[in-house]
Amino acid sequence: MGISIFKIIGGLCLALVLALGCFLVYVTVTDYKPAEVTPLTVYNNNGAVLQQGQPLQVTTFNIGYAGLDAGQDFFMDGGSMARSSSKTQTVNNLEEITSFLKTSTSDIYLLQEVDVKSSRSYKVDEVSHITSEMPDYSHVFALNYKTPWVPLPVLHPMGSVQSGLVTLAKPKTSSHLRYDLPGKESWPYQLFELDRAFIESRFPVDNGKELVLLNAHLSAYDKGGHIRKQQLEYLNAYIEKESQHGNYLIIGGDWNHTLPGTDSKLFETTQGWPAWLQPFPADFLPEGFHWAVDPAIPSVRTLDVSYSEGVNFRAVIDGFLVSPNVEVTAVHGQELNFANSDHNPVTAEFVLK
Repeated sequence: MGISIFKIIGGLCLALVLALGCFLVYVTVTDYKPAEVTPLTVYNNNGAVLQQGQPLQVTTFNIGYAGLDAGQDFFMDGGSMARSSSKTQTVNNLEEITSFLKTSTSDIYLLQEVDVKSSRSYKVDEVSHITSEMPDYSHVFALNYKTPWVPLPVLHPMGSVQSGLVTLAKPKTSSHLRYDLPGKESWPYQLFELDRAFIESRFPVDNGKELVLLNAHLSAYDKGGHIRKQQLEYLNAYIEKESQHGNYLIIGGDWNHTLPGTDSKLFETTQGWPAWLQPFPADFLPEGFHWAVDPAIPSVRTLDVSYSEGVNFRAVIDGFLVSPNVEVTAVHGQELNFANSDHNPVTAEFVLK
């Protein structure tokens, strides 16, 4: 009897090891490996050419796959959840986010963490929903997270993920490229991680120049910040190269660092500084470039517990970096109290000098 039980247990262990091996082989073979630069298709590109000297309003918003509303936590931040609480809640969050976009009247929107077909958001096509509700805007989408299955948390895994960046624009665009950011986790962890990227969008200006607009989402959970360092070095090299052409440059998005000119101590909390969050490197600032941030409104909250004002640690990690020939005339965070995402949007008004 003892030998039979031992054989059964051994057989089950062997079957488990083989199943795990097959799974790793499958996700390795199907792993998303984008080129460094990939052309993107733009839809509904019917806008007018940008006018030099006229106000241009841009909003950046990490929508948290319409699943990280105020009632949610997230396992990577110390919580227990990876999926939206329900499809109904996902749709409700998405509708509220879209309503905000429709009523805030920005000329351009830079969105991050927008799902197209993910278990965590119950397969809701968030890109189609948002773009169909905003017919006056062109749109472009770039994947930065594609994996057949994320097996964590074990009891309620994140599952399959297809997600990315969306840029919506009223002005006419001339091209869009996806730039793959460097810095990867070791195998097999990278199989289940994001492939970080930014979208480069070019807008012709009536004075013969171009506005080069980047929609970026940098890494958050890399231990020691080594990947983030590589990404910032890559971004800095891109900025230096692009600056030589005399064009206007605006970089917006989720930087996953506390941004210069902001102080998280302004926001009441009972929590300590989260391990994943780093201050922005003091030595990163291309010559003449300046930040457009709102230090008074937090743009992100911690996700180890659901949101309660005065409890969660909050910080400003979303905003814009602009070239010397771009004037910042206004910038304000939108206080949405993290009702439908773990981020608050940030809106800035610029003038191309």
